[in-house]
Amino acid sequence: MPIESGSSAAARQVKPKRKPHAISIRRTNSSEQERVSSQRDMLEGQDSKLPPSIRQTLLELFGQIEREFENLYIENLELRREIETLNDRLTAEGQTVDGGDLSKGQLKAKASHSTSQLSQKLKTTYKASTSKIVSSFKTTTSRAVCQLVKEYIGHRDGIWDVSVTRLQPVVLGTASADHSAMLWSIETGKCLLKYVGHAGSVNSIKFHPSEQVALTASGDQTAHIWRYIVQLPIPQPVIDSNQMSGEEEVDFSDKDEADGDVECPNESPTIRVPSTTLKSHQGVVIAADWLVGGKQVVTASWDRTANLYDVETSELVHSLTGHDQELTHCCTHSTQRLVVTSSRDTTFRLWDFRDPSIHSVNVFQGHTDTVTSAVFTVGDNVVSGSDDRTVKVWDLKNMRSPIATIRTDSAVNRISVSANQRIIALPHDNRQVRLFDMSGVRLARLPRSNRQGHRRMVCCTAWSEDNPICNLFSCGFDRQAIGWNINIPALLQEK
Repeated sequence: MPIESGSSAAARQVKPKRKPHAISIRRTNSSEQERVSSQRDMLEGQDSKLPPSIRQTLLELFGQIEREFENLYIENLELRREIETLNDRLTAEGQTVDGGDLSKGQLKAKASHSTSQLSQKLKTTYKASTSKIVSSFKTTTSRAVCQLVKEYIGHRDGIWDVSVTRLQPVVLGTASADHSAMLWSIETGKCLLKYVGHAGSVNSIKFHPSEQVALTASGDQTAHIWRYIVQLPIPQPVIDSNQMSGEEEVDFSDKDEADGDVECPNESPTIRVPSTTLKSHQGVVIAADWLVGGKQVVTASWDRTANLYDVETSELVHSLTGHDQELTHCCTHSTQRLVVTSSRDTTFRLWDFRDPSIHSVNVFQGHTDTVTSAVFTVGDNVVSGSDDRTVKVWDLKNMRSPIATIRTDSAVNRISVSANQRIIALPHDNRQVRLFDMSGVRLARLPRSNRQGHRRMVCCTAWSEDNPICNLFSCGFDRQAIGWNINIPALLQEK
């Protein structure tokens, strides 16, 4: 979000007839360095456990607040003089209009109307200026608790999905429209392995809960299961990209990707043939996931069905029908045999396979546009996101209505929820990633500037809370995945 600094606010143009106030503003700016210096000296004389960088940031923020309120005070004086001048002018006009006198009540009403307009202008100016202060403080705070750590660049086309392994070695997986999936070192950003067994866009990637096995879904109407072995490189020191750039966070227009294609290094191993191919769909397989235990998988397709497969035999166990339009996503519960599928028909469905003899289904109609994803949380909640720009939190025990609704300004794509702290990460069409808690309270927006962040639609997010380097990942149609470090305790404390 663009931030208007105090110096730019103080440089607002002042009408020529109010030269004394223009001089006052210039005098304020000329003494700014002396005031900041005195405040710094005062702070240095006090005992504090805050790091010097944070103290300096606070000092700059409070200096900006002081400058803003000085400008507001000057504008207030100017507006008061305008009110007095207008009242005098209206009184004079009332004595000469049509050669007669206006009644005292008419003059009072006219002056009251003009005064009301100017008062409204004063309120608007005050709210705008104070909102800039609050916005500036929130933006600086967000940069302090949400930092971009690593970029994973190597795909030739947009990245649809991102996932993190559940066992050692912990690696990052990406699925791309360039017909490939890649595994990355989280610490170094190096491509460790490339899978090229699909003949179409790779739309999702998920890792087995207890083995080094990956599951990918593709536009070639199949899902592949393939084994991998990776050798982690020696990690290099992490460079904080926020410290590399001192620029303020600003918005920017769409940019083309870097000239030339960046490829996965030639020395990285490549897998071309899967160990298992799952074929039953008559359309694009848009997503796939492992059921608890890893012995079965579920796939979601544009043929309006979801299929349940046995991994060992590759046989189709159930075909889940009922959606009226293409499916967009599927997700499984971490501890129970539950599946949730979402669709362009504005619904998501909950499938229960806990009883081997029967399976039940519940249909939920909580959105007005395509449901782009619905995911389980640790516990008894489902979180659904939609192109209708809303995210809704549901209780599995009573799903007649959502227990929380998050309204946003952009379509929401494949969401993720952290297991430990239950924080929802929302990837948006407008290139933003926002964090909310389960009650719908906004916690942060991941920083974006000229030098960092996504340049295209953000397609997916994934949490990895136990990773000390990056605990949140995002990917987008700008061909890159990004690793973020979210200071969750500080984030929750600010709430």
